[in-house]
Amino acid sequence: MATKKAAKKAVKKTTKKAVKKAAKKTAKKSTRKYSPSAGKQVETEMREMKAGKLKSGRSGKKVTNPKQAIAIGLSEARKKGAKVPAKKK
Repeated sequence: MATKKAAKKAVKKTTKKAVKKAAKKTAKKSTRKYSPSAGKQVETEMREMKAGKLKSGRSGKKVTNPKQAIAIGLSEARKKGAKVPAKKK
């Protein structure tokens, strides 16, 4: 009786391993969505925001929202030609 249980467990383990290996082989390799230079640009914009020196485009108001600082950084990176996904509409 105990040998049957042990055999079933061994079969389950091997099938799980086989499934994991197959999943790894079929999974797409992801490429970077944002280039390292884009990340550096966002980093500098965040520093400016924290220092209180980051201003928004036309109005020239001070930026206080981190999400807005990230958006400005990505926009600047796009202008410089860094690899950044297109804006969502």
